[in-house]
Amino acid sequence: MAVYKRSYKGYTGVLTPPSSRFLILARYGYARLMRSKFVVIFLAVCMFYPLACLTYIYAAHNPAFLARLSIPGGRLPPVDGRFFYLYCNVQGALAYLLTAFISPALITSDLANGALPLYFCRPFSRREYVGAKLTLLLGLLSIFTWIPGLLLFAIESNLSGWAWMQTHFWIATGIFVGLVIWIVTVALLGLALSAWVKWKLAAGALVLGVFFAGAGFGAAINEVMRTNTGTVIDLTQVIHTIWSDLLRYDAGIDMPVTTAWIALGTICVICILLLARRVRAFEVVK
Repeated sequence: MAVYKRSYKGYTGVLTPPSSRFLILARYGYARLMRSKFVVIFLAVCMFYPLACLTYIYAAHNPAFLARLSIPGGRLPPVDGRFFYLYCNVQGALAYLLTAFISPALITSDLANGALPLYFCRPFSRREYVGAKLTLLLGLLSIFTWIPGLLLFAIESNLSGWAWMQTHFWIATGIFVGLVIWIVTVALLGLALSAWVKWKLAAGALVLGVFFAGAGFGAAINEVMRTNTGTVIDLTQVIHTIWSDLLRYDAGIDMPVTTAWIALGTICVICILLLARRVRAFEVVK
């Protein structure tokens, strides 16, 4: 529009509050991901195991139903820490797979197309940019991890009574804390690795490779050095140690809980440093 016409007017509408401005990127990123049929189907598949757990809880409190199935003794194993430990294993693995698929699409495209300067030339900080991507991932992963887990605990508490909930409230705490720290870790890991690779396929393979390479190198170190310290670089063993402690189930993992927490915290700090190094408004080309 020509300036001499004097018909241009600035925007006079309501401005987004600075405290919630980062949610703009999360909202548009979520809408873009939901257009992918694979993501929608994967989210639906992730709900199968919680539904199976719900069926198990219903059957455990219905002797007539068990009698029809000819269950020996007419009883199923109790819904306890072991039950929810297995739940964390299944849903945690699915959370990692989904992160490996969608995390490269969140940062890699912006880096490959030089879009970061367009973000940061506006009132948008690096912290808000990473926070938006992290919020998007955590929101998607929460849908089939700790939220259904707490719903299952609430249903079991309703069927077993108030006394059961009081004596087993540590299960709800273990589900929430254990799964939240896991999805935060995998989300940071996925974003950090994706920020250093500009090819989506390679970034997704790198995220999966860390999971399997850590297990392989950890086993090799234990075998060669005749020690158990190699387990520290195995993400599976680390998080299983934390889950078994929170849910009071002996998973047979020879690793101190304190060591597992330190290893997980170290991974998160390294991922944050990698993001701070890579996510910036300029890029030095040598």
